[in-house]
Amino acid sequence: MIELDQTHDPKLTSWVASANGHADFPIQNLPFGIFSPGGATPRAGIAIGDAILDLRAILDGGLLSGAAERAAKAARGNDLNGLLALGAGPRRALRQALSNLLAEASSLRPRVEPLLYKASDCLLHLPARIGDYTDFYVGIHHATAVGKLFRPDNPLLPNYKYVPIGYHGRASSVLPSGIAIQRPLGQSKRPEAETPTFGPSARLDYELELGVWVGPGNDLGTPIGISAAGDQIAGLCLLNDWSARDIQAWEYQPLGPFLAKSFATTVSPWIITAEALAPFRIAQPPRPEGDPAPLAYLNDAGDQAQGAFDIELEVLLTTAELRSQELAAHSLARSNARHMYWTVAQMLAHHSSNGCNLRPGDLIGTGTISGPGQDACGSLLEASQGGKNPIRLETGEERRFLEDGDEVILKGHCRREGFVSIGFGVCRAVIRPAL
Repeated sequence: MIELDQTHDPKLTSWVASANGHADFPIQNLPFGIFSPGGATPRAGIAIGDAILDLRAILDGGLLSGAAERAAKAARGNDLNGLLALGAGPRRALRQALSNLLAEASSLRPRVEPLLYKASDCLLHLPARIGDYTDFYVGIHHATAVGKLFRPDNPLLPNYKYVPIGYHGRASSVLPSGIAIQRPLGQSKRPEAETPTFGPSARLDYELELGVWVGPGNDLGTPIGISAAGDQIAGLCLLNDWSARDIQAWEYQPLGPFLAKSFATTVSPWIITAEALAPFRIAQPPRPEGDPAPLAYLNDAGDQAQGAFDIELEVLLTTAELRSQELAAHSLARSNARHMYWTVAQMLAHHSSNGCNLRPGDLIGTGTISGPGQDACGSLLEASQGGKNPIRLETGEERRFLEDGDEVILKGHCRREGFVSIGFGVCRAVIRPAL
């Protein structure tokens, strides 16, 4: 596991004034992303307060050396795949060098300050070329709640507590935060109807998830052992795997979701590195009495001791009416990543256990992370009990599922006494009408 160092010091402040006390991007975070300043060519940057530091300019200015310089050179293009491929060592060195450059006491401020851009003036892109995208199903409260809707007598199938369930998603439709989502078309069938119909989804939903960015990866035919799987976690982001529940209900048997999921997945644009998340690692919560222990290939003492994350998650909703009345976004749910039944390392170890090769920049979704209460539902399917119990908004509007013009916003924050809190930024998108 990653050890704490001077970059996590709660007393550390930055000469970038907006970083000190920033809800998401204090100097203790320093996430990586791809941005375009003023319509220029996309390049790697680091979020610091309300600004973005141009990594290419830092490199060209001769401000880096050694492993940090090597890492920056790997990120010189318009994606971070090369940096992710290097693994934790160079990435950690680059993070430490950037922390030194941005620290209050840095003597290099006059050379670094001109290389900052206002984040509000920049366009953010996907941080990596995503070769493959896999979505898991490790939120046990979500799995149980959804299972009860369809199988009241048997909500969790027997394999759930033995194997991390997942499916192969569509990488081409993964989008950065801020890009509108078009309501999908597809086949669906009402229970009372004899035949299906084709048209816009009437039961569009969000899913509150975390995304995992894969680091170096593995060779085809060579599984990643559970004790080494944590080293493959380059960083995390927020992820909304949009779901058309009516299309999914008709198509998912026998092979699982297809068009109900492949139309769009939205991610927050910053990679919150494994190093920044180190203070917020926690023990994997103990399994309920009677649950089976993980099989040997998924069971590692170190992972069980520090393999989970304490990340507060929130889903908010704005509607066209809420926005027109200038009312605050409606908080739909608050949950936490500690409610994942399987760790990220277990997901990676299982994914590669058959010899499947993961590659730098691959994206893995955790699946919907719901909490144990009704106020912690990570989807409208759960929150409205399949549409039976609508959610009432301040405007008097009701929502069973998402309507055109609705905007879903995901947020995530890490807090721990004795450390500076960090955040993920936002993951948001507006729903547009179907064609």
